[in-house]
Amino acid sequence: MEVLSVRNLKKTYPSFTLDQVSFSLQPGTITGFIGRNGAGKSTTLNSLFHFVHPDSGEITFFGLAFAEHEMEIKQRIGFVSSGVNYYPKKKLKTISKITKRFYDRWDDAAYQRFMKMFQLDETKTPSELSAGMKVKYALTLALSHNAELLILDEPTSGLDPVSRDDLLDVFLELCEQGKTILFSTHITSDLDKCAEHIIYIKNGKILAASSVNEFEAAYQIVSFDSKDSMQAYETTILGQKRTKNGYTALMYAQDAADTGLHSSHADLESIMVHIEKEGK
Repeated sequence: MEVLSVRNLKKTYPSFTLDQVSFSLQPGTITGFIGRNGAGKSTTLNSLFHFVHPDSGEITFFGLAFAEHEMEIKQRIGFVSSGVNYYPKKKLKTISKITKRFYDRWDDAAYQRFMKMFQLDETKTPSELSAGMKVKYALTLALSHNAELLILDEPTSGLDPVSRDDLLDVFLELCEQGKTILFSTHITSDLDKCAEHIIYIKNGKILAASSVNEFEAAYQIVSFDSKDSMQAYETTILGQKRTKNGYTALMYAQDAADTGLHSSHADLESIMVHIEKEGK
């Protein structure tokens, strides 16, 4: 059974439209949600919980419609946005006591474990925490009620490289325990370490929803000496960028092979950069 299913989600603003967004998550997987700032990642995630009310579409968690089973579903999921910004002057210990009242499956042992792992001090207040420590505390609260699904909006933003790596290790451990994780990010190297699947959104539309390996295998990077030398292949070029030695272009793997030119593996970052630079 799918842990999360999103079908034809739509939300229209005066200058932006989330357009027929569809994807699903299988249990025990880690999925990265990628796209530029403003592409629709946060709007999509907030729509899942009706923090933003979608105009249309169907959202189910564990086969249950969110609108009809909200309280039951919230017991089984954890959502982390940009850390903890409520109760800025209350001690973490107090916030944790308030939070645990809302969850039937709260686990004090898990709470203490993650507080220690993330080196969090219960006597501090959110206003005394860095951006990265706020994210760690919010994640601790989500993990302490045995959430089966974690939905995380830019969880590694603001973390130093070592802390980011530690957090990704936690994600891998949770996945081994059968947890399902969806996290948005613009740091594609995070996905290289831990994600099996990706969802790529651009201008409010889903461009891809597949395994990372399948996504990368579909493309190749072709090198050119000059912009003029690309003209013969412009109908097959998906995006291009300047380099210190000339230009590189993104093509579908078969189109790249047909050119007979030198091509190389396209990783997540290079695919995203080339696609976003389309037409530039």
